[in-house]
Amino acid sequence: MNAKTADKIATGVIYAISGIVALILFAMLAFILVQGVPHLSWHFLTSPARAFEAGGGIGVQLFNSFYLLILAMLISFPIALGAAIYLNEYAQKNHFTAIIRTAIEILSSLPSVVVGLFGFLLFVVQFKLGFSILSGAIALTLFNLPLLTRSIETSLAQIPDLQREAGAALGLSRWETVLHVILPAAVPSIVTGVVLSAGRVFGEAAALIYTAGQSAPALNFADWNPFNISSPLNPMRPAETLAVHIWKINSEGIMPDVSAVSAGASAVLIIVVLLFNFSARKLGMKLYKKLTSA
Repeated sequence: MNAKTADKIATGVIYAISGIVALILFAMLAFILVQGVPHLSWHFLTSPARAFEAGGGIGVQLFNSFYLLILAMLISFPIALGAAIYLNEYAQKNHFTAIIRTAIEILSSLPSVVVGLFGFLLFVVQFKLGFSILSGAIALTLFNLPLLTRSIETSLAQIPDLQREAGAALGLSRWETVLHVILPAAVPSIVTGVVLSAGRVFGEAAALIYTAGQSAPALNFADWNPFNISSPLNPMRPAETLAVHIWKINSEGIMPDVSAVSAGASAVLIIVVLLFNFSARKLGMKLYKKLTSA
């Protein structure tokens, strides 16, 4: 067998494997959407869930998911950005940075249920935060921080050193070069990584079962005082998210329309995650044009 024939066979095998993986993914998404989309309605998206009666929705769970996501990203993004800038722009190759990178790799390989149990023991029990949005947001930060740090660090590493040298030649300090040259150029990749990690966090369930809880108390959306227990903005209340709700109703749901609720909630979860993925690159390019227009 000559080299050209072997290359064609290898290329064909790779294309076939890629096609099979894409076909499996497409089939899974199509099955979930076909089963769930017919059950979607404005009432379903905005009404609260019902434990024993038919006709419930996912309004509270959907709000909880977005609220938890926003809090988790507000906590994790500044930490990940600072860590990535340090590792890529300032850190020397020594034992200290090796320990940091090893810790990041270990954290990224932890199963989400382990992160949830750790969050339960530390934040819920030890710090006495209880089953709350704050406990869930901190647990999601631990879950999301390694992926986000590596993503931002990779984005910064892709910027050519020529731009750093140009900043130094203009008399800019290292920090000014990072702030005014490197970060604007890396914005598309950074935003893509942030949005993709947000989609991953939005669909997380195991880490939230033990931290944010499995209950969704009635909320008064006319009360925006975060110190009131019925306020949607109260970070100390328990909050069942959409992913946890799907797991719960499939494991112990007893409402008559449990199949319809499960299918509809799963379709909403898939649609939101797909929107996160499809909007990542477009948003990154818009920000890049805005920041580098001068």
